[in-house]
Amino acid sequence: MSDLSDRSLNVNLLKEPVLRKLCEVLEKSNSDNKGWRKLGDLFSKSRRFRMSSDEIEMCSLKVLELDGSPSRMLLRLMGDRGCTLGHLIDFLQTMGQTEALQCVKPPGIQILIQPQSVAVIAGHNLRLSCYAVGKAGVQYQWFKTKEELPNRSSPDLVISPVRLTDAGFYICRVNCGDNFEFSQWAQVDVFNVATSYGMGPHSLEGRLKVVIQPQGQRLLVGDTLQLECGAVGRPIPRYHWHRNGVPLLFPEASKRRLLIPYLLLEHQGKYRCEISINNERTWTNEVDVFVGMYCNCPLLPTDKVALLIGNLSYQNHPQLKAPMVDVYDLTNLLRQLNFKVVSLLDLTESEMRNAVDEFLLLLHKGVYGLLYYAGHGYENYGNSFMVPVDAPNPYRSANCLCVQSILKLMQEKETGLNVFLLDMCRKRNIHDETTPNILLKVTANIVFGYATCQDAEAFELSSSGFTNGVFIKFLKQRLLEDEKITVLLDRVAEDMGQFVATKGKQALEIRSSLSERRALTDPVLPDGGSDAGRSHSRQWAKAHELPESMCLDFDCGAQIKLGFAAEFSNVMVIYTHIVKKPEDMSFCQAHVTNLSLDLDVDPKEMNRETPEETGIYLLSSSLPQHCLYTRLSSLQKLKDQLEFTVCLQGSFKAIDELVEWTTDVNIGKPLIAKLDLHRTMRRNSCLQTCPMPHSPSQSPCHSPKPEHFHHPQDHGFLSPHCASPYLEVYLPLQGAVGGSDLTSSTLYDNCCPSGHACVASDLANSPARASIPIETTDDISELQTCADKMCITEL
Repeated sequence: MSDLSDRSLNVNLLKEPVLRKLCEVLEKSNSDNKGWRKLGDLFSKSRRFRMSSDEIEMCSLKVLELDGSPSRMLLRLMGDRGCTLGHLIDFLQTMGQTEALQCVKPPGIQILIQPQSVAVIAGHNLRLSCYAVGKAGVQYQWFKTKEELPNRSSPDLVISPVRLTDAGFYICRVNCGDNFEFSQWAQVDVFNVATSYGMGPHSLEGRLKVVIQPQGQRLLVGDTLQLECGAVGRPIPRYHWHRNGVPLLFPEASKRRLLIPYLLLEHQGKYRCEISINNERTWTNEVDVFVGMYCNCPLLPTDKVALLIGNLSYQNHPQLKAPMVDVYDLTNLLRQLNFKVVSLLDLTESEMRNAVDEFLLLLHKGVYGLLYYAGHGYENYGNSFMVPVDAPNPYRSANCLCVQSILKLMQEKETGLNVFLLDMCRKRNIHDETTPNILLKVTANIVFGYATCQDAEAFELSSSGFTNGVFIKFLKQRLLEDEKITVLLDRVAEDMGQFVATKGKQALEIRSSLSERRALTDPVLPDGGSDAGRSHSRQWAKAHELPESMCLDFDCGAQIKLGFAAEFSNVMVIYTHIVKKPEDMSFCQAHVTNLSLDLDVDPKEMNRETPEETGIYLLSSSLPQHCLYTRLSSLQKLKDQLEFTVCLQGSFKAIDELVEWTTDVNIGKPLIAKLDLHRTMRRNSCLQTCPMPHSPSQSPCHSPKPEHFHHPQDHGFLSPHCASPYLEVYLPLQGAVGGSDLTSSTLYDNCCPSGHACVASDLANSPARASIPIETTDDISELQTCADKMCITEL
């Protein structure tokens, strides 16, 4: 028995026709992130229900069975946990899965007219309409975001005259007996401009008319550029900014307010915005933006370079999670500040040393050099050590990289600024009694930002998703500020001091000899570098080039697009997409195979239908849809050119059997593979400054063991410390409690093997019945309807 009007009905009691149709929709929509995997993800994250990753994987394996259905298996598991029809409807509404909702929503309510988004001028009339039919009489109730609007119970919502405060999102709930249905969201944008068009209150509706024009500006390098335009019409207009006739490609370029927080010389040019409604398009006026330079040029860098290393997949030590997200976020921010950035994940000892060697080649007089490391580490006798992923257990200094030895080499380059951001623990290594004697020059250009204090741990936020470590969580909120680097870090320390979850357990420590106002936002001097420096920069840039996408033609008439994307400097994504398929071909799919054994790619994680299935989480939103994706990590291990095979499988309407066509592809050495970091011994300049034995055969070291969570992201940062006597020490400022992302967090004793404490925060995580949409044309932030359970883990 199945009555769709009963929301308390267990999903296991749905009738077979309803269940079959629902499963078809969920499996068809999986590639659009609205299928059964997304449903399982929401279900497993909800506070009321729980489902393990193994159970989700069990569902996916159903595709290997004859007539197997992952969606049917998932729904059965959901029903076994007490999921009702009402819960299922809530989940589907959160996903925006309207087609699946039609399968399970009770018949009887049909919305014929949906409210439309609109942009209007203050003082005009606003009308939003919603019309529905049902078995019995229908009633209406309008809402603005989550607030019910009193006395607004008719099909038409009329506001006359409309005011600026009326801008926002609106939705209508239609009731028919015990059943109800929500309309689509409608966004209302209101402009406060003088109406000088000789138009009546209704005359702007349905027309596209620019009412706010951008204004030209004269600014300096490092200033913030804000350009604003606006247009009225129904539905709400779409915006896209252009500079010198070329469309801008970052997300803010698709909003009516263009914001560039830190101007560089290359941002100068002519700006205008393309505005469209359906097939109607218009342009704003073109305005000039001039960018000048400050006069204190002697302090400006000749170049800015950064090496970012995140180690998380340790062979003999606890796995970490946050370094990947931290390196990714920091890379994007530093590139906005015009840094040449290389970002690397999971390096062995020899790979780390060779990467540092390449980094040192980019340093010359006046360059700003920044080294960020996230992973396991320790500190002995004032020297900090970064632990490679292949370090034995226990390890010693012979297996690790000494930060102070790298600083010594940087000083020899006469750099303008040396910044070390060390996101790792600083506990003493009881297995290592070596005391390297590293003599540093007394210079006024060194800054150390330690994620934690001496002899203390650093923490990461552990949850079912990917999150930052505590240090980067607060650093990324400040990094673009035009402040002296020590002032910026001091503010980060204050922010961390107010974080309830780690207060009293982790505090940022700053050690600096900086006597000048040096900031990461400082613009690079034009042609400030030496010829040798520019030569190395060109080589470095070449080593970060992606292969060009290509189209492959097969004898059957099909055409395949082969594309590439970079997630990190040593992590590349290959995707295949069907561009053209013969009419008589009923099925067509292309995948890559025969990859180099150096890359050690798991065949089970290749050629997946969604980026997340192959481990691509950070780039997933920017990749093209409807492709097969393969993630290639550890490109630094590639010894030869990357050759592989593209295999096309297809079947024709007249023939049921699959037919295969193959073609071989050679893309050379992509990204960081060109630098041959895999070589065991090279210049070894990093080694030569460490007067210590270097025998990797036996080198024990203490390695703390944090409690493991089911998701491989428990993060232990072992953070180094510089004890040079000339360094000024900035102690973190403890502020009032507030500003924490983990509300209502509670400290409790945890019986994990290491005896460490955890801080946990449980937040409500139930999907909203009608989730509020993401803002598309303005600066209104997305309203969240749920939050993950999060935990702080220390290493």
